Amino acid sequence: MMLTTELLIIGAGPGGYRAAEYAAQQGLRMVIVEQDEVGGTCLNRGCIPTKTYVHSATFAEAVERQQQVVTQLRAGVEAILAHPAITLLRGHASFVDAHTVSVGSDTISAKNIIIATGSKAKMLPLPDLDDPRLVTSTELLQHTTLPRRLAVIGAGVIGMEFASVFRRFGSEVTVYEYLKECLPMLDSDIAKRLRKLMEKQGVTFRMKTAVQSLSDIDADVILMATGRQPNTDGLNIETVLPATTATTDATHTAAASLPTGALSVDDDCCIMPGLYAIGDVNGRQLLAHAAEMQAVRAVNHILGRTDGIRFDIMPAAIFTEPEAACVGPSEEQLKAAGTPYRCYKSFWRANGKAQAMGATDGMLKLFAAEGDGRLLGCHAFGAHAADIVQEVSVLMCRDTTVGQLRDMIHIHPTLGEILTAAIS
Repeated sequence: MMLTTELLIIGAGPGGYRAAEYAAQQGLRMVIVEQDEVGGTCLNRGCIPTKTYVHSATFAEAVERQQQVVTQLRAGVEAILAHPAITLLRGHASFVDAHTVSVGSDTISAKNIIIATGSKAKMLPLPDLDDPRLVTSTELLQHTTLPRRLAVIGAGVIGMEFASVFRRFGSEVTVYEYLKECLPMLDSDIAKRLRKLMEKQGVTFRMKTAVQSLSDIDADVILMATGRQPNTDGLNIETVLPATTATTDATHTAAASLPTGALSVDDDCCIMPGLYAIGDVNGRQLLAHAAEMQAVRAVNHILGRTDGIRFDIMPAAIFTEPEAACVGPSEEQLKAAGTPYRCYKSFWRANGKAQAMGATDGMLKLFAAEGDGRLLGCHAFGAHAADIVQEVSVLMCRDTTVGQLRDMIHIHPTLGEILTAAIS
């Protein structure tokens, strides 16, 4: 069957289904193709299942609740894609040319195509990847028996979240990390304090350790948590773009900074006229909320509209116990860039709500420009750190200064007062 549509979206994860929803609201008709369950990795095998673990008291409860939550949310996405302007097509998409894609026996022709195929687990090139103990986060979430000893390779977001939650469930957890500190996106003071706290909770860290072979690791289950890589398997995109990571414009992300296999895009998520890539597959910001906002940007570009989305201000959170979050550069990055700044600090232990909650572990660092006091970033760990950093992110989007923040009233008693305490 031959289909012709205004817009074709490949992938129904956070970026894909948000693009479809937003485009339908703007009056576009489209086809969206998904070879697996709608909702993508985030909903089915990533951030949503892991958060059910974070907020479950026991491993048995987490296993039970995970599928309930995922099923309910997936039904919500199915409802979004049931819009009359959206045709959901099941199957694997493969490019025929820049405006034509085949899906099984169907061929779809579209003026505009958005690629939203997400990412997959990145594996280290080890000699024994066939070790039966080895799992990615996908397989670990399918375990129904709590591992007695869990080894985690990689102290990034995925590794730290799983290390934290499985230690709380009762597993003996050891984390192996090649770098000298965990969570390299975080300010080093924050990352170090969080790691030390997790050590007190019983997690063992082997920093500056390069794993050469899985046979050297004494564990019942080994989690490979060394990041994600863009998923373009079988997409046949090379027939459209012989060099998919080539940089052709000064506004593009430098090819050298992109993950292997990423599709290079400009600031409108455009690869070339009529062809877009959003979310993890473009390698810019591997976050579900980034994919959603890139979806809005791509559709706006198709419609010839401008928006005020600030992709240079991208908050992120790590849901360890306690959680951590950041927006903007770390102190190390500010120093390396030669940016004149002032650092403000505050601590959870001095906050009344934190004391009442029994959650006094935490630290916040707020950075502001030396001259005009404009907020530059915030890195923190502690209870509800993500909520506090989100507030700073919003303020940064409006170029708020420290002086203006001082004049803003915060409810008492709340953890939000930790932010104002830093600049008092």
